Amino acid sequence: MIVVATADFEVYHGVVNELRDRGTAFTTIEPDAALPAETSVVVTGEEYADEFADVTTIVADPDDPRRAVDQALTAVRGGGGRTIIGVDPGRKPGIAVLAGEMVVAAFQVPLSDAVEVIQREASEAPSPVVRIGDGSRLESATLVNDLEDVRVELVDETGTTPYLGTGSRGMGDVLAAVNIARLEGEVVDARTIEPTDGELQVIKDRSREQSETNRAIDELLARRVAAGELTIEEALAEHRGQTGGSDDDDSEPAADEPTD
Repeated sequence: MIVVATADFEVYHGVVNELRDRGTAFTTIEPDAALPAETSVVVTGEEYADEFADVTTIVADPDDPRRAVDQALTAVRGGGGRTIIGVDPGRKPGIAVLAGEMVVAAFQVPLSDAVEVIQREASEAPSPVVRIGDGSRLESATLVNDLEDVRVELVDETGTTPYLGTGSRGMGDVLAAVNIARLEGEVVDARTIEPTDGELQVIKDRSREQSETNRAIDELLARRVAAGELTIEEALAEHRGQTGGSDDDDSEPAADEPTD
């Protein structure tokens, strides 16, 4: 059983609410009270970190109660072992965090936020592994190249996206990330991709969608976006700077725009 024993109100409030949200059985006691006989994990605040020597003790950060609950659930369920973070790359990557065989967290965020989420989840884990699918080549290369101080494996993601039944729309990327996390891949430090003409055109089309005047960035900027040097927003800003503050220049017109 998980026991919450702390005099810190913020720790108590955050941990108890997190446990309740997950439907987890637990009990609470005063920090100086005797532990119930069935106690297997104690979650407490920093001031009582050394008070429970006979059981597994998790010290909760009041600003991050979820992490303490993740650790407590892993200990209770015997899901020991390294933390593995699976990533299904794309414009909004699916991210799944596994402790042993148990999924302890899942996210789907814009590509620009994905590295921060992955680094945060890996930061306090012993010997974490990040497994990234090899599809969506440009996005996966960006993730591989931007991650630091963590083991990264590139995984063949063929067949990792499950069939989605009625009512499960939007879950595919996260479920694929879970499957990717469970597959061993090739350890990589970097990934160099030469973008195809089609991939560059996709970037140009996306820049046109975001441009105020329906104009696309040029190929040089599109290549820098493909290489992860710039986001589309940054490329558009640089493009405007090159053309005197306007998108209206000699870049490629929209398909239905007349040309001379």
